[in-house]
Amino acid sequence: MVIACLGWGSLVWDPKDLPIRRPWFVDGPLLPIEFARESDDKRITLVITPKTALVRSLWALCSIDDLNQARILLVERESPKAKDIKQVTGAWNGEKPAEPNCARIADWASQRGIDAVVWTSLPPKVDKADRTPSLQEVLQHLENLPYEKQRHAERYIRLAPRQIDTEYRRAIEREFGWTCLSEI
Repeated sequence: MVIACLGWGSLVWDPKDLPIRRPWFVDGPLLPIEFARESDDKRITLVITPKTALVRSLWALCSIDDLNQARILLVERESPKAKDIKQVTGAWNGEKPAEPNCARIADWASQRGIDAVVWTSLPPKVDKADRTPSLQEVLQHLENLPYEKQRHAERYIRLAPRQIDTEYRRAIEREFGWTCLSEI
């Protein structure tokens, strides 16, 4: 089974022990991705976000051929404390998808002869509430972070792949000068 892993944030520059083959390819499916999740360490991270402009994701081939194992390893990489694999990862396994983002992923994968796809599916979140923060909330959150946490948040934003060109990213670049450092 040929399995692809989608990425758009730190998974791309720091996959840790996730069993993927390098390089990351830049022609992944178009998905609604935005800087819309406050992480446990207070960074604002990239997640699939409803009602957001589509951007081109990245992808890499998994070096394993078991979809369930790929999901488990992605959970361990992304959210080791998670109890439910379906809360952290999305997957397509060749079946007809019902949800629009999964349909985009399925069409993309089918055109490339990919049998299955995994991705991180953590929801947007701010202030412990599962909701999409406004641009103003994101800017204010980043502005109010203590120095060390702000540097950590800056690093994440600057290392995000260049092609993840979102409305919030452009505003963060204008507001803070945190331009992209990624070579991808």
